Amino acid sequence: MLSMLLAAAMAAGAAASAWQDGLDWHGVHVNMHRDAQDYVLAWPYGQRTIAAQPSKVDTASVLFDGLFAMALDDLRQDSVEAIRDGAFDHGKPIPCHCFETGLKWPYVWTRDLAYAVDLGLWRFDPDRARNGLRFKLSAVREPSAPQGLYVMQDTGSGGSWPVSTDRVMWFLGARHLLDDPAFAADAYRALRATLAQDRQYAFDAELGLYRGETSFLDWREQTYPAWTADDVVAIGQSFALSTNVLHYQALQLAASMAATRRDDRVAAGYRAQAAALKAAINARFWRADRGLYMSYLGGDGTPYDTYDLLGIALAIDSGVADGERAARALANYPAWPAGSPVIWPERADQPVYHNRAIWPFVSAYALRAARTIDDPARIAHELRSIVRGAALYGSNMENYELLTQGQHVDEGPLSGPVVNSPRQLWSVAAYLSMVVEGVFGLDADGRIAPKLPASLVPMLFGGRDTIALELPGRRITLRLPASFDRGHPSGNLLVADRIETQGDRSVVTLKVVHARETPLRLDAPLLAPAAPAAPSITADGDGWRVRVHGQAVLYIDGHRHGAIDGTARLARQPGRICVNAVRVDAQGIESLHSPDTCAGDEARLDGGWPRTWTAPRTGSYRVALDYANRHGPINTGVTAAVKRLAIHCDGSGEQRLPVMMPHSTGMQRSTWSRFTATAGATCRFRLEDGFNMSYLQQNAHYTGGAGGIDGPLNDARIGALLIAPLAGDAAEP
Repeated sequence: MLSMLLAAAMAAGAAASAWQDGLDWHGVHVNMHRDAQDYVLAWPYGQRTIAAQPSKVDTASVLFDGLFAMALDDLRQDSVEAIRDGAFDHGKPIPCHCFETGLKWPYVWTRDLAYAVDLGLWRFDPDRARNGLRFKLSAVREPSAPQGLYVMQDTGSGGSWPVSTDRVMWFLGARHLLDDPAFAADAYRALRATLAQDRQYAFDAELGLYRGETSFLDWREQTYPAWTADDVVAIGQSFALSTNVLHYQALQLAASMAATRRDDRVAAGYRAQAAALKAAINARFWRADRGLYMSYLGGDGTPYDTYDLLGIALAIDSGVADGERAARALANYPAWPAGSPVIWPERADQPVYHNRAIWPFVSAYALRAARTIDDPARIAHELRSIVRGAALYGSNMENYELLTQGQHVDEGPLSGPVVNSPRQLWSVAAYLSMVVEGVFGLDADGRIAPKLPASLVPMLFGGRDTIALELPGRRITLRLPASFDRGHPSGNLLVADRIETQGDRSVVTLKVVHARETPLRLDAPLLAPAAPAAPSITADGDGWRVRVHGQAVLYIDGHRHGAIDGTARLARQPGRICVNAVRVDAQGIESLHSPDTCAGDEARLDGGWPRTWTAPRTGSYRVALDYANRHGPINTGVTAAVKRLAIHCDGSGEQRLPVMMPHSTGMQRSTWSRFTATAGATCRFRLEDGFNMSYLQQNAHYTGGAGGIDGPLNDARIGALLIAPLAGDAAEP
């Protein structure tokens, strides 16, 4: 029944595609008209007068043209000379000729700005874009730490980096602004230092991936298992698709910039790292039974049956996903009449924000991915969603509820979006990108490559033969082919046939082609089942007895064991095993995973440093620390404690392993790392200082918690050192 309703709604949306002077949605009528000077947008709850802008579009749709002017007016309002946030300089204005993040977010955040710049703000005000990006670079204020210029990871989960590691997004924005030699020099210096630091503290050599939280999806209960609400170690230990793709793109940029500087050895090193990372992403994140890239993996590689649109779009746009896989991933990602959700499946117990929501900037990246693979249905769907959202609320809002595209839906404790800011910078950039790239095909390198679905011709062309985009120093006109049949077009996608350029003016004569028909996936279930409680493990003769409540699927040390109904017996092997469970609903959708339950051998070393231990057998071991870090709340701050564990075992070289101890509510376990030892070898463990965001000079302005104005802080209360031999995953049903 739901799929029938969705299909009917989509058909109605297609029939109303000729949005000339307004649109209707869920009983709401929006109208746009133009007087001699201004556009006027009216809807049941308000009206906005929009002044004509220096850049403009000229199409058959006054709605489309006026909303482009509105996006530019939103951008004007986001263009400031000072920024502020209550957690910095006690909320006092900080001078900055830059863009603020939105009406409710009058600060500069690394990811928001960088995504917005990458979506095209570099075209409209490169000075503000550069200044904002420069604001997110910092030198080091801790004399004992490695000096350099680094990209800031903003305040966040568990005390920021390296729980979150998507600060490398900065380089995707910066890559468009390298025509300024001084900025390019700073960008390259920061690129090398930031990549080296992430390689040291966030890279897992065994899986070949970078650890860290999903990019932008940083409200952990919305997208990660509920038990991470009070323990973010598992998030810092995990691997996210989006963050790994961003590292791939940063490595590609580093190789290009090194080659430009004729440092062939360095360029080759970055290219090799990028190639290896691309291979690891495709090997680890691709889930063949879904035809999708998973959003994230557990710290031991455990697959999670959860997906996010930004990660998939970035994978396609970057070339990490190519060929048939790219086409399958976008085709298999679900859509609803209002747009595409940023995560799927949704959570039944969470309010609307990232959960059950549309974010225009993610829709813009999905549109970019759809253009990459010539998918006219998805191009049109994302474009309509961006236009509709801007029209309905008289601004480029932060996000919308998925089923209604409402800016707020009242559902008691599940109401939302919980926060929703007008003129949100990356939403503004999304509208501008949708017009400049999505309709007129102007790429970042200056080439013109329109890929316009034939279904959009009624809205954009009406009875006209041409539409035009005018930017400072650039005018692009798209012309329909003379033989175009509006009633029965011979194909589904309009692309460039001939481009004639004189000075700054280009006229593109289009032709109709038939791209592969990829229908939107409208029949996906909305919600994932609830996760089970953690399994229990008890000794059972020479094995282990695992119990869960009811039916579930068991995972052992990151590998799927299979379905169990209440209980299963596992063979006991030397070492330690960890198990967790998922529920599977009638449609085959898995829940998020339960917490781990572990059993088996484990050594505990207390006392002062160094600590000494003798390996009982030859092999690999997992090492972690008991700790408490009460220097900030779970959801924010800059004082995740980051150390390095130096291990020297007889007969082998020294091994240095990162240890992360995010903010905690009490004593808990740190992230773990692997090391090797031979039977009978004596191993000595020393704890060395690492690096965290409080060491950055810019965070001397942080007044929202520890590690800011009072000086750097990279500390935790340390308990036992925990060493466990890694067991195999052999098991019997």
